[in-house]
Amino acid sequence: MATTIGKLTVRQVDTLPEGFHSDGGNLYLRVKGGSRAWVFRYKEKGRVREIGLGPTSIRKLKDVRVLAEGMRKTQADGRDPGELLRIDASTETVSMTFEQCAQDLLEAKRPGWKNVKHAQQWINTLRDYAFPVIGAKAPAEVTLADVKSILLPIWTTKTETASRVRQRIEAVLDYAAVHDWCDGTRNPARWKGILNKVLPEPGKVSKREHHAASAYTDIPHIMAALRDKSHISAYCLQFTILTAARSGESRGATWEEVDLDTRIWTIPGMRMKAAKPHRVPLSDAAMAILSQMQAWRMGNNPRIFPGARGGLLSDVAVNKTLHSVIADVTVHGFRSSFRDWGAEQTHFPAAVLEQALAHTNPNKVEAAYQRSDLFDLRRKLMQMWAEFATEAGSSSYPSVRN
Repeated sequence: MATTIGKLTVRQVDTLPEGFHSDGGNLYLRVKGGSRAWVFRYKEKGRVREIGLGPTSIRKLKDVRVLAEGMRKTQADGRDPGELLRIDASTETVSMTFEQCAQDLLEAKRPGWKNVKHAQQWINTLRDYAFPVIGAKAPAEVTLADVKSILLPIWTTKTETASRVRQRIEAVLDYAAVHDWCDGTRNPARWKGILNKVLPEPGKVSKREHHAASAYTDIPHIMAALRDKSHISAYCLQFTILTAARSGESRGATWEEVDLDTRIWTIPGMRMKAAKPHRVPLSDAAMAILSQMQAWRMGNNPRIFPGARGGLLSDVAVNKTLHSVIADVTVHGFRSSFRDWGAEQTHFPAAVLEQALAHTNPNKVEAAYQRSDLFDLRRKLMQMWAEFATEAGSSSYPSVRN
């Protein structure tokens, strides 16, 4: 029975929902996370293999069908169908562009990323800075001069962005080299041995900006001022300070994550920066806040600190509450305040303080031997921190109101 070819219409290419859609004859359209890309799928020695043919924005339906036909014929001749995508200046074969390679790499990396936003940011930096210069070029045609023309205008003014652009150009060209679309022995976007010879070190042209933090000596006064407020955001901010958590971790906290009997808040790995579950011991003050929020809880709302209409409390609301008490500091900065207090006012080892902040130990050898999360020590630490933070002002908590 003959295989049906040409199943898709131009309209379907632009409108089909997420999924893997067959056009027939080994050609597929993959729609995922806002991306629409072509895939040539075939079997080799009993194994299913896929070759990315680029996004639909670059390869139109009629053109990709011609390419797929050529790849089917190449495979039928016993050759690698991917050779049609390689650079061959002596023939008129279709070659992969830098932008197509970037889109292919994006699809390959997507399953390992935590969220769609990161994938979008990854491709957006290339779209804004690299594609206008080298997007239409074949990977083998990208030169050091091209990379310099992209990076030099932003290296000293947007150093962090420029560093990310460089890393992503390097990754795309490495990906192309693996697929034999360019020579991988000398990647013009590589830092060591190439760009570090013509560009200054990023750290020497741009100072790292840290989150603005208050002095830890101001924490008791800030907490006292917050206790005079009865908004949900004020309670959430106090809880964030008391637990040394990140804003998003507190704002997204649910009752299911909290064991009120053991006084432990377990943040699942999917909500943690390091993608690992984190246990937080709850001090007396933190438990008092949870008690108030439990009394106020409406229905079966899973969120401890619900926002408008019961949804996620916004960071804007929390920041607005913070800045009504103290200006020029950030919520994230309270983690730094906690760390400074722990180092200067307690005798707890640095490892305990770092565990309390859910920081990953950069020393792989130490991390391999440190199996414990030092929870018992952290419980004592967090109680001491809470007592310090609430030592000024009234210890009572007003009733919650919207």
